[in-house]
Amino acid sequence: MGLTGGVIVVAGCTGQVGTAVAKALAAVGNEVHGLARFKDPTVQEAMETAGVTCHAVDLVDPDLAAVPREVDHLLNFAVTKTGRWAKDLAANADAAGLLMSHCRSARSVLHCSSTAVYAPTGGEPMREDSPLGRDHHQHLMPTYSTVKTAAESVANFAAKEFDLPTTIARLCVPYGDDEGWPMFHLLMAQGGQAIPVHTDGSRYNPIHHDDLVAQLPVLLDAATTPATILNWGGDEVVSVEEWTRYMCDIAGAPEPTFEPTEFTIPSAVIDTTRSREILGPCQVGWRDGFRRLTETIVVGSR
Repeated sequence: MGLTGGVIVVAGCTGQVGTAVAKALAAVGNEVHGLARFKDPTVQEAMETAGVTCHAVDLVDPDLAAVPREVDHLLNFAVTKTGRWAKDLAANADAAGLLMSHCRSARSVLHCSSTAVYAPTGGEPMREDSPLGRDHHQHLMPTYSTVKTAAESVANFAAKEFDLPTTIARLCVPYGDDEGWPMFHLLMAQGGQAIPVHTDGSRYNPIHHDDLVAQLPVLLDAATTPATILNWGGDEVVSVEEWTRYMCDIAGAPEPTFEPTEFTIPSAVIDTTRSREILGPCQVGWRDGFRRLTETIVVGSR
């Protein structure tokens, strides 16, 4: 991995990406401190078994007293999506600043944002300087785009205020061998449910957890003040229809059906020019990654 022997705080360590990152970092000799609410004790036990020191923290009103201040890196993958404005702004935007203030002596920070901050483009590739907007996830998660944009602004302010090198990475459809948004599409297809696709298209740049973990050291090396902003996704553009049909074919599931609607997430195709210059190419192609995901789900369902 190229990121070993450090003290690293991972906020949101029980989320889809945070879990994969925290466990991978602990596995290569880092002292990893994971922050989450840990409402399920079995989740905390699994993290501790993987070598992660767990801190029960609610980012709506965080108590960070037990979290070390002298750390090498802060990785913020935390996200709250309750749909309640005050709570979501506090847990996403305010908390980003509080975490960076607490860890202000760190060598670098990775703040994980989302392509949801962009205004929808109808599938045209979005560059890091493309217009931002509020409507990308509006029908499903009414606060999400706005609070992610607010969190970016707070993170960039904190980078400058504390002279704290930071990278803001706008993530696009992460998935692993046993989890992620595409997994739900496969399960829906297996159950005979119609899969919603946006009337303006449902195309994205999915990225496998293996590549997310492999690119962490470079993302941290790219941190600057003011913050470096990068799109973070796979090299290939794939539609929900394409990846679901591919998984169904591998799984021997019936031909999936799709329901065009405005009430789902529209395309989020990213321009990867800048991120590929810095991060290099991804190593897991979408077909290989989705095959691995499908095989895991099929075996697990037997």
